[in-house]
Amino acid sequence: MMAEAPQLPYVYSIDGLGIKLNIRPLGTEDSFEQMTSLLHRSYQLLAEMGLRFLATYQDSATTKERCLSGYTFVAEHGKQLVATLTLYPSSPTSHCDYYRRPDVWHFGQFAVHPSLQKHGIGSVMMDLAEAIAAHKDAKELALDTSEQALHLIDYYQKRGYEFREYVQWDITNYRSIIVSKRLG
Repeated sequence: MMAEAPQLPYVYSIDGLGIKLNIRPLGTEDSFEQMTSLLHRSYQLLAEMGLRFLATYQDSATTKERCLSGYTFVAEHGKQLVATLTLYPSSPTSHCDYYRRPDVWHFGQFAVHPSLQKHGIGSVMMDLAEAIAAHKDAKELALDTSEQALHLIDYYQKRGYEFREYVQWDITNYRSIIVSKRLG
């Protein structure tokens, strides 16, 4: 049985801050330059740790290419972009064995503006990604991160993601772990 489709746009309120976010699919009005800037700011701590995530240095053309190769949704406060996530279906040509599995979707370009982190926005974005992937009949949702980013690994494990394998990308300076969560 197919999961119920998540409804976008979705309004999320941050209690105590008086902020309402509109979470919606990427639109033609969105700026890849602004999204790239958000990615750079959001990944700054990782860059300061010496980790060369693609999102720490990618240009706007790369951001656009990555967004358009998946299903990207964004969160905005007023007209300001404050979060993003791109969801990808199985990738038969991926360098990563796990991402080639037909029942596994994965996500990337996951960012929340640093001033709004730790307010539940990332969790809401991941909830939506998991629901969309399940609706598209994915059995698992996966992601990769540096094995050195212990705070991220802890966050994903608390959400039910489990270690699957290692992968070494040619665009990073670290070994990644693949973690995934069974859906449904």
